[in-house]
Amino acid sequence: PEKEGVNLGLSGALAAESNTFNGTLIKYSEPPEARKPKIKWRLYVFKGEEELPILYIHRQSAYLCGRDRKVADIPLDHPSCSKQHAALQYRLVSYTRDDGTTGRRVTPYVMDLGSANGTFVNNNKIESQKYVQLLEKDVLKFGFSSREYVLLHDQSKEEEEDLGVD
Repeated sequence: PEKEGVNLGLSGALAAESNTFNGTLIKYSEPPEARKPKIKWRLYVFKGEEELPILYIHRQSAYLCGRDRKVADIPLDHPSCSKQHAALQYRLVSYTRDDGTTGRRVTPYVMDLGSANGTFVNNNKIESQKYVQLLEKDVLKFGFSSREYVLLHDQSKEEEEDLGVD
Protein backbone atom coordinates (compact mmCIF):
# COMPACT_ATOMS: atom_id res chain seq x y z
CA PRO A 1 0.00 0.00 0.00
CA GLU A 2 1.17 3.48 -0.86
CA LYS A 3 2.14 5.74 2.02
CA GLU A 4 -0.18 8.71 2.51
CA GLY A 5 1.48 12.04 1.65
CA VAL A 6 1.97 14.80 4.18
CA ASN A 7 -1.23 16.80 4.65
CA LEU A 8 -0.38 20.47 5.16
CA GLY A 9 -4.05 21.53 5.10
CA LEU A 10 -5.55 23.40 8.02
CA SER A 11 -7.07 21.11 10.62
CA GLY A 12 -8.96 23.91 12.34
CA ALA A 13 -7.50 22.73 15.67
CA LEU A 14 -5.81 26.08 16.39
CA ALA A 15 -8.91 28.07 15.48
CA ALA A 16 -10.97 25.76 17.70
CA GLU A 17 -8.52 26.37 20.54
CA SER A 18 -8.83 30.16 20.23
CA ASN A 19 -12.62 30.01 19.96
CA THR A 20 -13.20 27.97 23.08
CA PHE A 21 -14.72 29.58 26.16
CA ASN A 22 -15.27 27.77 29.47
CA GLY A 23 -14.35 24.54 27.68
CA THR A 24 -17.10 24.99 25.07
CA LEU A 25 -16.44 25.51 21.37
CA ILE A 26 -18.13 28.78 20.35
CA LYS A 27 -20.01 28.61 17.03
CA TYR A 28 -19.57 32.32 16.44
CA SER A 29 -16.54 34.52 15.92
CA GLU A 30 -16.64 38.28 15.59
CA PRO A 31 -15.95 39.97 12.25
CA PRO A 32 -13.07 42.44 11.72
CA GLU A 33 -15.53 45.38 11.74
CA ALA A 34 -16.74 44.55 15.27
CA ARG A 35 -16.86 47.62 17.53
CA LYS A 36 -18.30 48.53 20.91
CA PRO A 37 -21.25 50.89 20.45
CA LYS A 38 -21.13 54.49 21.65
CA ILE A 39 -24.92 54.46 22.04
CA LYS A 40 -26.14 52.82 25.23
CA TRP A 41 -28.37 50.13 23.70
CA ARG A 42 -30.73 48.13 25.91
CA LEU A 43 -33.06 45.18 25.51
CA TYR A 44 -36.37 45.59 27.31
CA VAL A 45 -37.66 42.09 28.03
CA PHE A 46 -41.36 41.25 28.19
CA LYS A 47 -43.07 37.98 29.01
CA GLY A 48 -46.69 38.66 28.16
CA GLU A 49 -47.59 41.79 30.14
CA GLU A 50 -44.79 41.27 32.66
CA GLU A 51 -41.66 43.40 32.25
CA LEU A 52 -38.46 41.55 33.16
CA PRO A 53 -35.13 43.18 34.10
CA ILE A 54 -33.58 45.36 31.38
CA LEU A 55 -30.50 43.95 29.64
CA TYR A 56 -27.78 46.57 29.11
CA ILE A 57 -26.05 45.60 25.87
CA HIS A 58 -23.50 48.34 25.22
CA ARG A 59 -20.49 47.14 27.23
CA GLN A 60 -19.10 44.72 24.62
CA SER A 61 -19.13 44.40 20.84
CA ALA A 62 -20.99 41.07 20.70
CA TYR A 63 -23.44 39.11 22.84
CA LEU A 64 -24.07 35.38 22.51
CA CYS A 65 -27.68 34.33 23.15
CA GLY A 66 -28.45 30.74 24.05
CA ARG A 67 -29.40 28.04 26.50
CA ASP A 68 -25.82 27.14 27.45
CA ARG A 69 -25.28 29.32 30.51
CA LYS A 70 -21.53 28.58 30.54
CA VAL A 71 -21.07 30.65 27.38
CA ALA A 72 -24.21 32.73 26.80
CA ASP A 73 -24.07 36.46 27.55
CA ILE A 74 -27.86 36.53 27.27
CA PRO A 75 -29.28 33.26 28.64
CA LEU A 76 -32.34 31.85 26.88
CA ASP A 77 -34.00 29.25 29.10
CA HIS A 78 -36.84 28.10 26.85
CA PRO A 79 -36.44 24.44 25.75
CA SER A 80 -37.05 25.44 22.10
CA CYS A 81 -33.93 27.64 22.15
CA SER A 82 -30.58 26.24 21.05
CA LYS A 83 -27.48 26.14 23.30
CA GLN A 84 -25.85 28.78 21.06
CA HIS A 85 -28.89 30.28 19.39
CA ALA A 86 -27.99 33.73 18.05
CA ALA A 87 -25.43 36.50 18.31
CA LEU A 88 -25.96 40.23 18.66
CA GLN A 89 -23.09 42.02 16.94
CA TYR A 90 -22.19 45.69 16.67
CA ARG A 91 -20.47 46.48 13.37
CA LEU A 92 -18.82 49.60 12.00
CA VAL A 93 -20.61 50.19 8.70
CA SER A 94 -20.75 52.93 6.06
CA TYR A 95 -23.93 54.88 5.48
CA THR A 96 -25.06 57.81 3.35
CA ARG A 97 -26.14 61.01 5.10
CA ASP A 98 -29.12 63.08 3.94
CA ASP A 99 -26.73 65.49 2.18
CA GLY A 100 -25.23 62.65 0.11
CA THR A 101 -21.92 62.40 1.99
CA THR A 102 -20.91 59.10 3.51
CA GLY A 103 -20.04 58.36 7.10
CA ARG A 104 -19.45 55.34 9.30
CA ARG A 105 -21.34 54.31 12.38
CA VAL A 106 -21.58 51.38 14.75
CA THR A 107 -24.85 49.57 14.08
CA PRO A 108 -26.48 46.60 15.83
CA TYR A 109 -27.05 43.34 13.94
CA VAL A 110 -28.36 39.92 14.88
CA MET A 111 -27.32 36.57 13.40
CA ASP A 112 -29.09 33.25 13.92
CA LEU A 113 -26.42 30.59 14.53
CA GLY A 114 -28.24 27.75 12.78
CA SER A 115 -30.68 27.34 15.67
CA ALA A 116 -33.28 24.56 15.50
CA ASN A 117 -36.31 26.86 15.89
CA GLY A 118 -35.19 30.18 14.51
CA THR A 119 -34.65 33.80 15.48
CA PHE A 120 -37.34 36.36 14.72
CA VAL A 121 -37.12 40.13 14.11
CA ASN A 122 -40.56 41.78 14.33
CA ASN A 123 -42.13 38.29 14.00
CA ASN A 124 -40.25 37.57 10.75
CA LYS A 125 -37.95 34.55 10.84
CA ILE A 126 -34.47 35.59 9.74
CA GLU A 127 -32.16 33.55 7.51
CA SER A 128 -29.52 31.63 9.44
CA GLN A 129 -25.82 32.63 9.35
CA LYS A 130 -26.56 36.09 7.87
CA TYR A 131 -26.33 39.45 9.60
CA VAL A 132 -29.67 41.26 9.88
CA GLN A 133 -29.51 44.94 10.80
CA LEU A 134 -31.51 45.95 13.85
CA LEU A 135 -33.26 49.28 14.26
CA GLU A 136 -34.49 51.03 17.37
CA LYS A 137 -37.81 49.51 18.58
CA ASP A 138 -37.22 46.21 16.76
CA VAL A 139 -38.56 43.17 18.63
CA LEU A 140 -36.44 40.02 18.88
CA LYS A 141 -37.82 36.57 19.67
CA PHE A 142 -35.96 33.27 19.96
CA GLY A 143 -37.42 29.83 19.17
CA PHE A 144 -40.94 29.37 20.54
CA SER A 145 -40.26 31.41 23.68
CA SER A 146 -42.97 34.00 24.38
CA ARG A 147 -40.34 36.46 25.63
CA GLU A 148 -39.98 39.57 23.53
CA TYR A 149 -36.77 41.61 23.53
CA VAL A 150 -37.36 45.23 22.46
CA LEU A 151 -34.26 47.12 21.30
CA LEU A 152 -34.08 50.69 22.63
CA HIS A 153 -31.32 53.03 23.79
CA ASP A 154 -30.93 55.72 26.42
CA GLN A 155 -31.95 58.46 23.95
CA SER A 156 -35.08 56.60 22.83
CA LYS A 157 -38.02 58.99 22.98
CA GLU A 158 -40.95 57.93 25.09
CA GLU A 159 -44.05 57.68 22.93
CA GLU A 160 -45.97 60.95 23.13
CA GLU A 161 -48.83 60.49 25.57
CA ASP A 162 -52.20 60.46 23.84
CA LEU A 163 -53.94 63.33 25.57
CA GLY A 164 -57.28 62.56 23.95
CA VAL A 165 -57.55 66.14 22.65
CA ASP A 166 -59.38 66.55 19.33
